[in-house]
Amino acid sequence: MNIEEFFELSAGKWFSHRTSHHLAFKQSEDGKSDLVIESLAADHPEVIKLCELYEVPASAASCGARVSWNGTMEWDEEKHTGSTVLATVPDVDNPNEGRLLREMGYAEKAPVAGRYKMGDDGALTLTTEYETMWSEERLWFASPNLRMRVSVLKRFGGFSMASFTSEIRMGGSPAAAKAEEAANSASS
Repeated sequence: MNIEEFFELSAGKWFSHRTSHHLAFKQSEDGKSDLVIESLAADHPEVIKLCELYEVPASAASCGARVSWNGTMEWDEEKHTGSTVLATVPDVDNPNEGRLLREMGYAEKAPVAGRYKMGDDGALTLTTEYETMWSEERLWFASPNLRMRVSVLKRFGGFSMASFTSEIRMGGSPAAAKAEEAANSASS
């Protein structure tokens, strides 16, 4: 699987359940979110705008996505909502690795670029260095409708967090939806 196929397979509505382990406090916390992931073509205006923000030629991007979330965490009453645009810029010599441009980071609410690597096993690894922390996240599909994530967040000074997330597609996979659409148009 390449990065474009991974983004395409990720498109849809997802229910996300995360367990985070705050290692310094020796406590865990659950969180639940609804995610909407929309695959964007490399020439989509939002992908082009993001490339311009990072002073990367728009022609270097291979694909993008818009991710929106609405969720809660166990320890607070606050709703966690937001959205961001992502764009991939593959390395010229190895398209399975490259830069991942983000309109807004997850750990810090500012634009941030990280690195991605597609493994031979179809798993996507994201590594991001922020001003005050570092994160590594690994995502893979257990099936077309079940996506898994593990991540580690390390703050400078030693505080760390590890999390496991399962994401269940709400509805059919994109391929199933397209097949159903084709079947409906053929029968009309």
